[in-house]
Amino acid sequence: MEDDGGERSSFVAGLIENRAKEVGMAAFDLRSASLHLSQYIETSSSYQNTKTLLRFYDPSVIIVPPNKLAADGMVGVSELVDRCYSTVKKVVFARGCFDDTKGAVLIQNLAAEEPLALGLDTYYKQHYLSLAAAAATIKWIEAEKGVIVTNHSLNVTFNGSYDHMNIDATSVENLEIIDPFHNALLGTSNKKRSLFQMFKTTKTIGGTRLLRANLLQPLKDIETINTRLDCLDELMSNEQLFFGLSQVLRKFPKETDRVLCHFCFKPKKFTEAVIGFDNTRRSQNMISSIILLKTALDALPLLAKVLKDAKCFLLANVYKSVCENDRYGTIRKKIGEVIDDDVLHARVPFVARTQQCFALKAGIDGFLDIARRTFCDTSEAIHNLASKYREEFNLPNLKLPFNNRQGFFFRIPQKEVQGKLPSKFTQVVKHGKNIHCSSLELASLNVRNKSAAGECFIRTETCLEALMDAIREDISALTLLAEVLCLLDMIVNSFAHTISTKPVDRYSRPELTDSGPLAIDAGRHPILESIHNDFVSNSIFMSEATNMLVVMGPNMSGKSTYLQQVCLVVILAQIGCYVPARFATIRVVDRIFTRMGTMDNLESNSSTFMTEMRETAFIMQNVTNRSLIVMDELGRATSSSDGLAMAWSCCEYLLSLKAYTVFATHMDSLAELATIYPNVKVLHFYVDIRDNRLDFKFQLRDGTLHVPHYGLLLAEVAGLPNTVIETARTITSRITEKENKRIELNCGKHHEIHRIYRVAQRLICLKYSRQTEDSIRQTLQNLKDSFIEERL
Repeated sequence: MEDDGGERSSFVAGLIENRAKEVGMAAFDLRSASLHLSQYIETSSSYQNTKTLLRFYDPSVIIVPPNKLAADGMVGVSELVDRCYSTVKKVVFARGCFDDTKGAVLIQNLAAEEPLALGLDTYYKQHYLSLAAAAATIKWIEAEKGVIVTNHSLNVTFNGSYDHMNIDATSVENLEIIDPFHNALLGTSNKKRSLFQMFKTTKTIGGTRLLRANLLQPLKDIETINTRLDCLDELMSNEQLFFGLSQVLRKFPKETDRVLCHFCFKPKKFTEAVIGFDNTRRSQNMISSIILLKTALDALPLLAKVLKDAKCFLLANVYKSVCENDRYGTIRKKIGEVIDDDVLHARVPFVARTQQCFALKAGIDGFLDIARRTFCDTSEAIHNLASKYREEFNLPNLKLPFNNRQGFFFRIPQKEVQGKLPSKFTQVVKHGKNIHCSSLELASLNVRNKSAAGECFIRTETCLEALMDAIREDISALTLLAEVLCLLDMIVNSFAHTISTKPVDRYSRPELTDSGPLAIDAGRHPILESIHNDFVSNSIFMSEATNMLVVMGPNMSGKSTYLQQVCLVVILAQIGCYVPARFATIRVVDRIFTRMGTMDNLESNSSTFMTEMRETAFIMQNVTNRSLIVMDELGRATSSSDGLAMAWSCCEYLLSLKAYTVFATHMDSLAELATIYPNVKVLHFYVDIRDNRLDFKFQLRDGTLHVPHYGLLLAEVAGLPNTVIETARTITSRITEKENKRIELNCGKHHEIHRIYRVAQRLICLKYSRQTEDSIRQTLQNLKDSFIEERL
């Protein structure tokens, strides 16, 4: 297989749907040899669930059936790919290739786990579409890449997203999880980063991908989250362990996880006439993988030394399952029998090529030894040629760089060239302050050198076939090693490193519950606090007795930032990281929904209000009792009466659920919700008025907004005539008077139920508190006394 180097996507996705609004997806990761199957009902005509998964996997190829077979009102997955993923390679396969029966047989044969352990018998009927997508995806990979997937080598998961928090594609953009909004008006386009960019201090490509996957789909299992937090506790309290692990992880190659794909796939047998030069490239990749694996296994004793005294479950389990695993020693011994001990993984192109040519021990293959001598002779001749040109043309600073595409070439500083270069130099190109060029002699030597290296690669591959087959027998051990290194890289080099760069006690360990409150004391926005040193912290408390917050305040008072902050803190907590707060207890969230921002969507011919309604409809159709919903300025893109009616109605619908909702608004009338519904709490961002100007404090306080008619103040500053301003004040005072009378009436009508809810909220807090038994008894007695006094 070709090397999927760098951080570009290594996923190939297959998609198919039926007329019952069901979609099946198979996502094959070529880098880690894993297959992820999902089947779900598409509740949105805009394919929001499909877009969310495609955003998560970020495939380089999408395989779809040719014709439209979708439910009424749905455009079809093929057209979806054309509209929204035009930059991704689209492959159309005949519908006969999407064979669920064949897919089930393939999964049964290729999965590393036993069919019973996978639950294939149970999943077959429920997920037949995803199995059909798997059949087409595997067929394309084997045909396109010229490989055969080896039996019992794939890591297969069914509906993996159900075990994680779901964040739809719109919310990923609104919360700036992967990419930031570039707002030149705020002057932060070159400073502000996304959450992913902030934590992207990982050292391996696999660790970076794992970090991205965790941010897009955080965990829901409390035990797993606490295991990661326990590991962070030990790293933060044991500097020797933290710095020791940081140093040891640098010893492992950056592409360690990539070796898996070369051991999980067997190349198909073709004649040399069919393959041509590609055979050399394939051989080179295979040799590189074995060298990389040898380098990783050589670093395992160093990892064992650091982890030997680790106490937390995660690190102790890594030590037991990896460092004390004899299978790695067996693999290393097999490699050592044929691979030279001095060979190491290298990233410098010519050094890497030399290491690959001399990977095999001398004397094993006579033809290989001859090819090596030719390679050394041509390499020496190329360097002698460079020395000759330096003296002959008086170019003392002539360099001889190398890259895999063109081989050796000359690099000469422009300041040393007086006039034109001698006629011997060809392919002259200016490159910055240097000139890149070649010559006929160098080109001839490059061809011979490349041919000799290719012969070395092919002869080496022939000698290593038995070693490759032996290594494939322990593929599960290699999978475990790659997963462990990626996880350690994320926790140590991303989580622990980021926390260690902050002032002491700025980040704290969150507590997670299944049904408790959402309480964040002195929380901060993890991205913005690194830009603004004077960032103002704010708190939040929500429970079953108060599951909706209505946040009020003028423009630029901090409402949108606060909504983002709450969601980002929850996401950090559920990936197993400390959070920027003095204290945090989080009820595990299964889905995050956001409705933020106002702009037309020209692609779908939607106005601002239509876009708002579509996003709101998606929330209403998919919300669960454990969801977290943040909505910013719903209903302001239409008439005031219709906007208020829609916002009020949406709030009432969400209040009937147990989901937590934070609703930011300018509409003063929405504050009346708190006078009718006891599970609504109204907050506002405090603003001070000085000389008819608004002084933003960015402090969240209880109660309704205390900035009277700030719109009129801004209008007066803008220069509107005094008569217009006074008329507006008169009209506003009449409207306010009517609203105040209605609020007083509601308060009197619903006063008793409000008192009962306040007591219920205190009881819920006590349920999850860690006070002593005597303290709880005293609190309950005080609560009882105060309740009786209020009634009297």
